[in-house]
Amino acid sequence: MPELRLTDIDAIVFDAYGTLFDYASAAERCKAQLGADWQRFSDTWRRKQLEYTWLRSLMGRHTDFWQVTSESLDFAMAAINRQDPSLRALLMQQYLNLDAFPDAIAALKFFKGASTKVAILSNGTPSMLAAAVNSARLSRLLDHVLSVESVKTFKPHPSVYQLVIDQMKVTATRVCFVSSNGWDAIGAAAFGFRAVWVNRMNLPADELSVHPEMQLATLTDLVAMFQHA
Repeated sequence: MPELRLTDIDAIVFDAYGTLFDYASAAERCKAQLGADWQRFSDTWRRKQLEYTWLRSLMGRHTDFWQVTSESLDFAMAAINRQDPSLRALLMQQYLNLDAFPDAIAALKFFKGASTKVAILSNGTPSMLAAAVNSARLSRLLDHVLSVESVKTFKPHPSVYQLVIDQMKVTATRVCFVSSNGWDAIGAAAFGFRAVWVNRMNLPADELSVHPEMQLATLTDLVAMFQHA
């Protein structure tokens, strides 16, 4: 497996949901109300959330990620035949305060301490990202928090990855992009970033002719690679 060195990059850019923030923590906090199938409910919510971003991008009918998250939650609740406005409101509120993965803070501290530019690039709205970053106390570890809202389309459209170039004044081949979403890492690789797929769920690779430069299991593995390269 090839290795990246800190001298190879000028910036490291992280996806937010699923990479730094555990999107399942919203439903997990409500598992008493959702019942034993809360994980399946969470998986449905997430799957439809992503599907809606792709469909809206293809149709040219953009709406922001908060609305997408709301609409996909409605689908997930309908799928379990549940009508509960108070639970729905609670789940949406929990999405603003997701848990950071245990390895996320340590990884951000490492790269910030290495004087590397550190950023988030996410489908989330600026207000959603600000809420998540502040709740997890990550603000001081980030140089940029970039939202797709400035280009009005979702990942993996190339215009989203171009935001990193335009806002951070870096060259694509000097950017390490890190995502736990395989399709996102592929999109970043296709754009020209040094893409790393953090395959938290040990999924098979997608066959899309383009592949991330490397695959790791956790952000802890990412830090170890840079430490020992």
